[in-house]
Amino acid sequence: MKQELKKDFIKRIEEYVENEDKVLIYKALDFACDKLSGYKTYDKKAYINHILRSTITLTKLHSDRDTIISGLINWVPVLNENITLDDIEKEFGKDVKKITASLMKINKLKLQKDDAESTMYLRKVLVGLSTDVRVIIIKLAERLDNLKYVYTKPSDAQKQKALETENVLIPIAHRLGINYIKSELEDLCLKYLRPEIYKEIEEELDTTRNELTARLEEMKDELSDMIAENNIKFRIKARVKSVHSIYSKLSKGKKMSQIYDILALRIITNRVSDCYQIIGLIHAKYKSLPNRFKDYIAKPKENMYQSLHTGIVGQDGSIFEVQIRTEEMDEIAEHGIASHWSYKEKGSKMIQNLMEQKLEIFRSLMDINDDKQEVEDDFKDNFINEMIYVYTPKGDVLELPIGSTPVDFAYKVHSHVGDTMVGAFVNDQMVPIDTKLKNDDIVSIKTSNNSTPKKEWLNFVKTNQAKNKIKAFFSKQDREKYIEKGEELLEREIRKRKWSINDTLTKDNINKLVSTLKLKDYEDLKLSVGSLRYTASYVMSLLVEDKHDISDVILEKITSHVKDTNNYKNDIIVAGCDDILVTIANCCKPVYGDEIVGYITKGSGVSIHKKDCPNVREKNDRIVSVSWNNNKEVENYIARLLVKTDNDDNNVLDIVTKCSQRGLSIESINTNNNIDYEVLVKVPNVDKLSQFMVDLKELKFVKEVERVNK
Repeated sequence: MKQELKKDFIKRIEEYVENEDKVLIYKALDFACDKLSGYKTYDKKAYINHILRSTITLTKLHSDRDTIISGLINWVPVLNENITLDDIEKEFGKDVKKITASLMKINKLKLQKDDAESTMYLRKVLVGLSTDVRVIIIKLAERLDNLKYVYTKPSDAQKQKALETENVLIPIAHRLGINYIKSELEDLCLKYLRPEIYKEIEEELDTTRNELTARLEEMKDELSDMIAENNIKFRIKARVKSVHSIYSKLSKGKKMSQIYDILALRIITNRVSDCYQIIGLIHAKYKSLPNRFKDYIAKPKENMYQSLHTGIVGQDGSIFEVQIRTEEMDEIAEHGIASHWSYKEKGSKMIQNLMEQKLEIFRSLMDINDDKQEVEDDFKDNFINEMIYVYTPKGDVLELPIGSTPVDFAYKVHSHVGDTMVGAFVNDQMVPIDTKLKNDDIVSIKTSNNSTPKKEWLNFVKTNQAKNKIKAFFSKQDREKYIEKGEELLEREIRKRKWSINDTLTKDNINKLVSTLKLKDYEDLKLSVGSLRYTASYVMSLLVEDKHDISDVILEKITSHVKDTNNYKNDIIVAGCDDILVTIANCCKPVYGDEIVGYITKGSGVSIHKKDCPNVREKNDRIVSVSWNNNKEVENYIARLLVKTDNDDNNVLDIVTKCSQRGLSIESINTNNNIDYEVLVKVPNVDKLSQFMVDLKELKFVKEVERVNK
C-alpha cells in the first residue's frame, strides 16, 4: 500500500511542481517515511499511509512546496519524541516550522461537548491558532482522510470527528471554495451522524441508479455530438447528485421528484467564448427550465466561482442541470482559490491576498467582544447563512446573508453611507429601507449629510456589521451628551462652593484630578462626572488636599452622611455613601458575593478587600463598613487562582476550554515550571467562580485549585 501511494504522490508532484522544489519535497517524503516507521493510526494501520493519502489530496489542490512538506512531516515531532521543531526548521526552513507548530497546537483541540458553546469556542481557537491559511488547508485534507479511512467503525471517536467536521471545518471549506473537499466531507458526516437518512437516500438512488446512469450517458452522447459538430474543443463529465445535496433539498420540504439537478453534466472547454457558444447551441436544441439560467462568468461569486448554469429537458422528459466553464474555472470551482496558491503568473499575489482576507474574517470574530450570541451571529453571517449577491449601480458585487436589507447594503459599502442613508432604490424602484434584498438586485442608496441613523433600524437589519455601526453611533452620541453634562455639573459645584471657575480648573488642578482618579484626560473626567461614575462634589473634595488629608475627607463624609436613600449607582456602597471612589484591592481581588471590608487609603479612596485578607487584618483604624449593591447589575471581576497539577505537560488549552464552557473569560495564565498555573479569570460573582474551580478540579491532571493573595 505504501509503495503504491508513494508512486501516486510522486506522479502528481511531477505534473506541476518545479524542479528546484521537488528536491526538498522528496527529502521530506523520505524523512516522513523514516521517522514515522512503525507508528499506527486509530485503526491500527501504518500511519504513513494516512499521511500520504492526505498529502495526495494537497497535490490535487496544486498546493505549494511548503504546504506539501508540512503535510508530510507535521506529525513527526508529535509522534517521534526524538524530533523537535528546531530539527524541522534546520531541515526544511522557517515557514515549514511555523506551519508545523500551528498544526501541532490545532491537533490538540477537540470538541468537549455537543453544544453550540463548545462548537463556537473550537471555531475561534482553531482560527486563532491558524497563523497561515495553509494550516487550515492541511487540516481539511487530513480530516477528509480520517473520515474516509481511519474513523470508519462506529464509535464515540468517529462521532466526535464528524461533529467537529460538520460544525467547524465544512463551513471553512465552503468559504475557501474547496468544493472537492467540502462535498466529500458533507457526505461522510451525513453517513456517520444520520446513518438512517443516508441509507434511505442511497437506497432510493440505487433503485434507479442504472436507469439514471443510462439517461446521463445518452444525454452526454447527444451533447458531445452537437459540440463536436461545431469544432469546439471540450471534455464532458456526468454525475448523479451527491447524497448530502439531495438531503439538503429534502430537508427544505422538497420531494425527490422536485429536485431538478439529480442528473448533472459539466462541459469544460478552453475559452470563455466557447462557453457562450455552447449555451446557445443547447438552448436552441432543448427546452430550458424557467429561471434556471445563471451567468456566474459575467458575475462571479465572491469566492471566484465562475460557470454558466442552465436546466434543460431531454428528449425523454428527464431534467438535467448543465454547467459550462473553462478549465481554469473548473479548477477554482473544484479546488477553490487554494488551487492557485503556487501559481507564479501575474495575479497570484491577488489570489493569495484574497485567501488571507477569508482567513482574516475568521480571526476578526475573536476580537469582537465577550458577547457569545454576537460572536455566534457573526459566524453565521459570514460562514453558515446562505448568501445573496447584489450589485451597486457601477456593477460591483456585494455578498450579503439572506434577509439583508438596503441598510445592510449601505453599511457594507461604507459606514458613512449607512450613517447618512435616507432612502433606497432597488432595480430603479424606490423601496422601504427594510425591504429584503434578493439575488441580482441592483441597489442604489440615497444619502444626506444632515441625516443620522435611527435606533429602529436595529429591529430589522440582518448583519452584525450594520448593528455594530448603528450602536457605535449612538454610543458616541451618548458620550458627547455625558461630557457636556459633566462640565455643567463641575461648574455648578464650583459656584456652589463660591470658588472661581478659572482659578479652580487650572491645568495643574485638572492634571491632579486626572492622575488621582486614574483617568485619561479632562474629557474623561467630565464623562465620569456626567455619567455619574463620580459626583462633582467628590471630585472637588479632592482639591482640598492642602487643607485636609484625602482620607480625612472620606472619613468626614462617611461620619456625616445620612442614610436616606437606596438609589445607589456604584457596585460597592461605603458606609451608606455612594459618591466615594472605591478600588478593588489587587492583593486579594474580591468578587461579588465575597465578604468584604473597606480600607481608607491616602490617595485612592477606599480600597476593597476580602474580609480575611491578611493585608488589612491589623489595620482597624482605617477600616470602614462596605457592602455590595444588590440593586445594580454587577460587572465582571477578576479573581486569582492557583492551579496545581501533577505533570509538566502544556495544560493551558484544557484550562481555557473549561473556562469557555462556563461562559467566563481568561485574563491571563502564567507558569514558571508548567506544573503550577496562576490564572486570572473574569467572573460575575463568587458562585460562578466556585463552579469554575470545581470544573478545574475534575481535570485529570489537576491536584488542587485555590484562590490566592499576592
